[in-house]
Amino acid sequence: MHPFRFAVQATKATAGAQWRDLARKVEDLGYATLFVADHYLGPGPAARESRLPPQHLAPVAAMATAAAVTGTLRVGCRVFCVDYHVPAVLAKEAATLDLLSDGRLEFGIGAGWSEPEYRAMGLDFAPPARRVDKLADVVALLKAHWSGEPLDHRGGFATAAGYAGLPLPVQRPHPPIMIGGARRRVLTLAAREADVVSINNVPFDPVNEAGRTPAQEAAHRFAVVRDAAGERLAGLEIESSPFFTEITDDPAGAVVRVAKLMGVPPDGLLDHPNVLAGSAGEVADRLQQRREVFGANYISVQQREMERFAPVVARLAGR
Repeated sequence: MHPFRFAVQATKATAGAQWRDLARKVEDLGYATLFVADHYLGPGPAARESRLPPQHLAPVAAMATAAAVTGTLRVGCRVFCVDYHVPAVLAKEAATLDLLSDGRLEFGIGAGWSEPEYRAMGLDFAPPARRVDKLADVVALLKAHWSGEPLDHRGGFATAAGYAGLPLPVQRPHPPIMIGGARRRVLTLAAREADVVSINNVPFDPVNEAGRTPAQEAAHRFAVVRDAAGERLAGLEIESSPFFTEITDDPAGAVVRVAKLMGVPPDGLLDHPNVLAGSAGEVADRLQQRREVFGANYISVQQREMERFAPVVARLAGR
């Protein structure tokens, strides 16, 4: 099992000083990484339909600023959407971020999922198989670009040819790549090509179409990764983001609030992989149990909970 690492997922800042202070605070609290998101919707019907919180910051500039005002904090996007960026441009932006941060970039990428956001930005939302095809193609281009060798990548979705990529990233052979997903094909791709596999949040249905409970679904996804990774598993980290995290002496009350928000019964929610409620000690124990079952060692918490969650970081980081 990999030692624990912790990250903060932040989407909100209304002033430059606020964002810079947030980055320093995340570092001071002992978190390894500050993640931003590759989403673009402000308030409105599209955001309500997609169930996304307001996205205040675009990722590249936010990551660069956070790296510039910190010394050890890693920065990343959880995760870039392949359809929102020109692949060769994204490769160069990422290499530049790694260079200017002295090797502190964590590069997350995924196939995209929010059809309402695609529509709001005038983009076609292709079928899942086509989006995963593009993801695999873009990952191959990224690795080729970051190698520094002459490029001749002419895939079905991504092209870079006739030049060598600059700058070279500090981290060799490339910055850690995180691929996020939920279904077998993208999890298999992640297991074979990524350094970090982000296992997307499981549904809140008591039993899904495959007959699995949420906990069983999370264990199933880890099994898919494990089987596809083979000998690579020893070098893979598993990232998870329990969105409903609350450090509290009243976990039952926290579960009731989650149940009301999601429109589901509260029974069993305390053990749901996307719920993490209890005292710092209880949460630390639960994370260690889940690491054994789901493999998750890299835990991302939401910006709103980062200070209350810091005692858990102090207990488990590096262990």
